[in-house]
Amino acid sequence: MITGTMSSLVFDYSETQRMVAASARDFATQFIQPHVMEWDEAQTFPVELFKRAGKMGFMGILVPESLGGSGLSYHEYIAIIEEISKVDPAIGLSIAAHNSLCTNHILLFGNVEQKEKWIPKLATGEWIGAWGLTEHNTGSDAGGMSTTAVREGDEWVLNGAKNFITHAISGDIAVVIARTGAKGDSHGMTAFAIEKGTPGFTSGKKEDKLGMRASETAELIFNNCRIPDANRIGEVGDGFIQSMKILDGGRISIAALSLGVAKGAYEAALKYSKERVQFGKPISQFQGISFKLAEMATEIEASELLMHKAAYLKNEDRPMSKFSAMCKMYASEVCVKVANEAVQIHGGYGYTKDFPVEKFYRDAKLCTIGEGTTEIQKVVIAKNILK
Repeated sequence: MITGTMSSLVFDYSETQRMVAASARDFATQFIQPHVMEWDEAQTFPVELFKRAGKMGFMGILVPESLGGSGLSYHEYIAIIEEISKVDPAIGLSIAAHNSLCTNHILLFGNVEQKEKWIPKLATGEWIGAWGLTEHNTGSDAGGMSTTAVREGDEWVLNGAKNFITHAISGDIAVVIARTGAKGDSHGMTAFAIEKGTPGFTSGKKEDKLGMRASETAELIFNNCRIPDANRIGEVGDGFIQSMKILDGGRISIAALSLGVAKGAYEAALKYSKERVQFGKPISQFQGISFKLAEMATEIEASELLMHKAAYLKNEDRPMSKFSAMCKMYASEVCVKVANEAVQIHGGYGYTKDFPVEKFYRDAKLCTIGEGTTEIQKVVIAKNILK
């Protein structure tokens, strides 16, 4: 989508994008749709579903085929996350986190041995990945982290905890950023890969969340956790810089998640507005409702176009920090607005769990928080435009 020169832009999806989207849509309809509310209410993280997703190629979307992945671009990545999120944003969130954070970090910054050891397991869904940057007292201020890694010979000893980590309990491997220098020094942090079962590496309680309840969130805890230097990813001191680059791409995936939420809520509201009759006609024929739908549809289109521009720049390996922040900020705020309006269009029924917009409404809010809040996106955008 959106390819070619400025004088000959192509806005159609490619055949590959259409096929990938159809595959993700079928997967979501068959294996996710029947269990959405069951998983949501029980806060079940369906591990076996992600093993199945791995067989479909959805756990290594951006990974080269030589390492067991699908070898697709960011445009296809958006299509997959969007289609799954239209059915269950929580599952879309987990697939996005697995692909763009843990797997992508090793893929982009790991050495040959690390890639060959871990990427095929992650790309095929044999393993589920986690990624740890946020801590209890350092959310947006990630550079002030307290988790430390101290070198002792050929080993590193980690102490501390990471907070709000997707797949912290069920993940088989985690990429973690720890402080190896002075607090606040952007070159004082280093990335490490830590396998589940490593002594001193445990997880805390699962968070009881408002939405995205089928996507597992918990603490990662390190208590004199020893790992070999071979598990260090990249150079000492490069961890924070690596993380910022990972988040650039990750923001596109959260924008795709937001797009799926918005489309799911919009389509449900559109369908309901045509079926709900008041004062002798469908409520879609009242200007108050039709104008809401018009705004929703327009803002969804704008989100999608902005997102594919960021994806195009990412695929071309061109500077895209500004556009990834823009698409994440805009799409996430739009999805909250659209979900809110979808509930309003449903009226009292929208406030019940019998209709899907109730869950979209709860799930939407995380999109404005995860992988950098709306306010942080504005900081990134402002820095870029004021250079």
